[in-house]
Amino acid sequence: MNTACLFTISAPSGAGKTSLVKALLAKKPEELVVSVSHTTREIRPGEVNTTDYHFVHLNQFESMIENDEFIEYAQVFDNSYGTAQRSVEGILDSGKHVILEIDWQGARQVKQKMPHTVCIFILPPSRETLEQRLVDRGTDDKTTINRRMESADREMSHWNDAEYLVVNEDFNQALYDLECIIHAQGMTKERQILKNKQLIASIPKEMV
Repeated sequence: MNTACLFTISAPSGAGKTSLVKALLAKKPEELVVSVSHTTREIRPGEVNTTDYHFVHLNQFESMIENDEFIEYAQVFDNSYGTAQRSVEGILDSGKHVILEIDWQGARQVKQKMPHTVCIFILPPSRETLEQRLVDRGTDDKTTINRRMESADREMSHWNDAEYLVVNEDFNQALYDLECIIHAQGMTKERQILKNKQLIASIPKEMV
């Protein structure tokens, strides 16, 4: 009867992915969970182990790779990050949808390991808007912004990997679009058959 679904949400930096996911979780805490990743980086002040990340030593992380325990993993600068398949499956088995905030490479890995994954890509309304958002943050110099835009271009070039596209021009509309996607996945024929087995079994077979 489990109709839970795994979602990946990808986006270039500045597209609003983190804010949208946070708002989505706040609206549907009983339905949605963001999977907590494993990482080899040091814990930072204010972070909580198993809440922000599962903080592990490098040898443990490498052991998990050897044992094929990750549905995706990557090295970012000097640290490694990964999503444990057991953790994701445990949440799905509890009946809750799982969201992975992840780049296109990670989403592709997840899709290969778990083909029923639903991939969502968040786009800005235009490249110019994305660049302006990065400028408005006021945290980066021109060189850094240019580098972020080059990275964003690479990320956005993989939009076609996703089943759903959400354009974040208006935040509330984009949030509503995400809610609709989550709801729609629960209404597919396959999931409704699982949820309503007795009803489906009682319906006569197709008649000529």
